Amino acid sequence: MKKTIAILLCLLMMATLFVGCTAEQPAAPAEEAPSEEVAEVINGTFEGTAAGMQGPITVEITVEDSRITGIEYLANSETITVVSVANERIPAQIIEHQSLSVDVVTGATLTSYGIISAVTEAAKTAGLDVDALRQNRVAATPGAPETWETDVLVIGGGGAGLSAAINAAQQGAEVILIEKGSVLGGNTLMAGAAYNAVDPEAQENLMILSRAQKDALDGYLALNPTDPKLKFDVYPEWEAVLTELKGEINAFYSRNAGKAAGVDMPGFDSVALHMWNMYTGGLRELTDGSWIAPNVVLARQLAANALDAFVWMGEAGLEASYGLDAQYGTTVGTGTVLGAMWPRTHTFMSGAQRIPQLEKVAIDNGVTVFTETSGIELLTDASGRVIGAKAENVVDGTQITINTSKGVVLATGGYCANPVMVKEYDKYWGEDLSDRTLSTNMGTNRGDGIVMAQTIGADVTGMEIAQMMPSSSPVKGTMTDGIWADAAEQIWIDSSGKRFVDEYAERDVLAKASLALENGIFYIIYAGRGNVGNPNELLQGTDYNERVAGMVEGGHIWYGKTLAELAEATKTPAAGVAPAFTEEQLRATIEQYNSYVAAQHDDDFDKAVIAGAIDLDYVDANDDVGITISPRKASLHHTMGGVVIDTDTRVLNGNGEVIPGLWAAGEVTGGIHGGNRLGGNAITDIFVFGRIAGLNAAAGN
Repeated sequence: MKKTIAILLCLLMMATLFVGCTAEQPAAPAEEAPSEEVAEVINGTFEGTAAGMQGPITVEITVEDSRITGIEYLANSETITVVSVANERIPAQIIEHQSLSVDVVTGATLTSYGIISAVTEAAKTAGLDVDALRQNRVAATPGAPETWETDVLVIGGGGAGLSAAINAAQQGAEVILIEKGSVLGGNTLMAGAAYNAVDPEAQENLMILSRAQKDALDGYLALNPTDPKLKFDVYPEWEAVLTELKGEINAFYSRNAGKAAGVDMPGFDSVALHMWNMYTGGLRELTDGSWIAPNVVLARQLAANALDAFVWMGEAGLEASYGLDAQYGTTVGTGTVLGAMWPRTHTFMSGAQRIPQLEKVAIDNGVTVFTETSGIELLTDASGRVIGAKAENVVDGTQITINTSKGVVLATGGYCANPVMVKEYDKYWGEDLSDRTLSTNMGTNRGDGIVMAQTIGADVTGMEIAQMMPSSSPVKGTMTDGIWADAAEQIWIDSSGKRFVDEYAERDVLAKASLALENGIFYIIYAGRGNVGNPNELLQGTDYNERVAGMVEGGHIWYGKTLAELAEATKTPAAGVAPAFTEEQLRATIEQYNSYVAAQHDDDFDKAVIAGAIDLDYVDANDDVGITISPRKASLHHTMGGVVIDTDTRVLNGNGEVIPGLWAAGEVTGGIHGGNRLGGNAITDIFVFGRIAGLNAAAGN
């Protein structure tokens, strides 16, 4: 009975609750029941723009049923030879995985981010769920470990690595070349076409010794070996080079008795002069009071073999011309590249052309090439001989062991893309350097090869100094977005419109002078290119061609059809600065410079080779030509230090002993340039020593 009453009470309470709820919250009529929201399906094409390395990147994405199905470039001014893999791979991965979190491409980091950001902007415009696209991360899975066998392994696919690989293969060796970047080339891909080589035939037949050059030669004759500034007490081996040079200059004067400089006296150059320029250009005092200079035997190896290597480059299809066909000292050549100190700079195929050509020659000779493959460790046997290396696929992390029967050539470049490492070793620049200093380098140049070599006992030298390139972009640090001519013709001015340095000086001298200015920024005046061999030739401006127009419209430089128009243009920012020069400032500086060219003597800075007088009357009177000004600021460019090598490019340990099975060439080495590399010597360095390394590695000795 009690149980029955309890059940009835519970039923009564439930009924009461149900009635109460119904009374307070009436049920909605059936026709008003909320329907499930259906997401809008997106279709169409949408645009997005973001900053790349060389300018804006604009893409158009195609969206079908709310999925990205196509990506096209509407604007992309990136250097195609550097970013070709990024241009193709990143859009393909975004489409395949419907993801905005794809990996950047090694060696094209800024471009990779630019492409991803441009697609992101287009996706926002389309109304896609950008957060979901970002959360959909793409993860690469390493493959099974691999083992490769070869005679010679070359680590690094720039100019030094490719020349080493080609020469080793031409000797019959089986060669594998690995490159960390997504494309071959390294800094050689970005470098200019300046190549220093002593070329007596060209000097005798194409060049006229200017009065300023003769003054320089007379100055060498007047040098006293006891002069403490020559530092022969520290580097006595260089006195013999000076003696050799004096003998060559005297013999040259004897052969040309009765001829006048600037009139009919032919040009002069020699291996000893090239070496002497390297010595004085690279003799530097460090902040601790010690000195650094080029290794004399390595300097001779470079200077004495430069022309032979250049001839080999021509045979390899790099359009290298020499002798009577040498393209320098004329309107079609380079004359003296910035910081070269003497007009011996030859020119050849551009970086965008030379690396594909070298790659073709390498493959034609049987070299097996792997990009996006980074060397991470050198392998040695019980005797200490290098017998290969461990490597890693940088895309998916696959581990690779490469065994060699003859050994390894290191050609991994320097470390200017690693400003932290530069700052760690620095004993030269001090506060002018920071962990964030910009660089002209490819992002892959981070000192990997040097560290690998040190791990197995290799010695290093010259790590205290990294060269800064003064004529770099103030915004990017690259050697882009500016226009200038031969060093002899350049006019550098500060924010007051006045010259502040000898533009023909060494690069570190130029960099230090410029970094002392406000914000470290200076300006290069350009009015066309002349014939350096004829300093009396007046420059008559440059037309508003495609190259000039692109830089003006991109906000990098200023252009004016008259000096007044040019001055007015500088009131509008370019590269983040607006010096607002007056016409009077510019005219006074240019006219004074013109007078120095006419007199062949620079009263202000003793510029050794001076040319480039500007015909202001002609420019002002002709609407089809004008003058440009490019803002510039020094950035990290070339590391002087690296592993110690001998003249056969064999790597040495801390006791000066050869590490068998290991050779090195290019910027990964130290000692060749001392404390400052001459402009135009880097390309010479990589091809001279790259060839030697390849030949010796193939021989296994």
